[in-house]
Amino acid sequence: MLVYFCNLYSVYICKRELYMNPFPPYSSVVESKLAGRYITNAHIEPLLSDFNHSIIGHTITNLPIYRIRIGTGSTKVLMWSQMHGNESTTTKSLFDLLRFLNTNPDWLENLQLSIIPILNPDGAKAYMRVNANQVDLNRDAIDLSQVESRVLRDEFDQFSPDYAFNLHDQRTIFGINGNPATLSLLAPAFDQNRSYNPCRTQAARLASTIFKGLQPLIGSQIGRFDDSFNPNCVGDAFQSAGVPTLLIEAGHYPDDYNREKTREYVFYAYILSLQAIATSSFSDLSFYHLIPENQKIFFDFLLRNVSFTENGSQQRGDVGLQYQEVLQNDSIAFQAVFAAAGDLSHCHGHIEPNCEKLNSFEFKIEESAQNVLNTLNL
Repeated sequence: MLVYFCNLYSVYICKRELYMNPFPPYSSVVESKLAGRYITNAHIEPLLSDFNHSIIGHTITNLPIYRIRIGTGSTKVLMWSQMHGNESTTTKSLFDLLRFLNTNPDWLENLQLSIIPILNPDGAKAYMRVNANQVDLNRDAIDLSQVESRVLRDEFDQFSPDYAFNLHDQRTIFGINGNPATLSLLAPAFDQNRSYNPCRTQAARLASTIFKGLQPLIGSQIGRFDDSFNPNCVGDAFQSAGVPTLLIEAGHYPDDYNREKTREYVFYAYILSLQAIATSSFSDLSFYHLIPENQKIFFDFLLRNVSFTENGSQQRGDVGLQYQEVLQNDSIAFQAVFAAAGDLSHCHGHIEPNCEKLNSFEFKIEESAQNVLNTLNL
């Protein structure tokens, strides 16, 4: 018999009502050996011995590309993460999922998973979006010019999945109605008209299941990506090939730049979606169209109504700062840079400090943003 999550529950106070959280206690499944934003082959390799894993290819620098298989059910699900090397949150959540499934084998009665935890090991090691050839693998679905692209396509063709999960991180700039986009979902288009055939509809119903299931927790922080069709994108290509494909993007949660809280919600999204697939119980398509579209409305810091000098001209207005993520000594340093100045009243800041200290401190946009943050003790 298929087990529904587990018999343990957590209680949340949500919208002034008692909410019974149906998910397994996260502390019991989190893979504590993975943390932070910098996740590479070296971090996951000590964990692989717990799973049925294989090397299914090598990068041009000869780093192995690993695949994990789990479950013996008839419904096949392909999941891949870190196609962009600096997008690691969904990889951490995959190992949380694997820990859960290892201790709940009955849960996989109807499922068989093929998981590529790090598709782009070179990009992961260098903490960059592209691979060692400076190619964006998510724009290589037609040409298949890169070995990583061919490895993924070969696994897609040989495994012949019933569902595909394209797993990414998104920047902190995205928000929905003034809230940060902690998760974003998309059932990619399969044609230029962005039509809905049975395949895309099924992917959208899968997204609906996640959106509906996470409403009591982060309902106001779930967005939907623009669905413009790009045949070079892998999700669009797999959708076009007739396999329901879901994009999950891990985003920002307040005070969570290492994305450990976001990681938890991604894990819940996996649980909801795989449970729906295993039991053929999906939410209605109408919920998908209720997911608000992402907007680029956030800065990491937003300084409102401050004096500054730009190109020798003294001005007063709003200034937005964005973090750049820089690899330093095998960890990620967050370095602020000026991103925009002027009337930013339509935007929000993940941090909006009191700027009284800046009233007597006139700064130049061309100078270090960190000097401003130091003045504000941030």
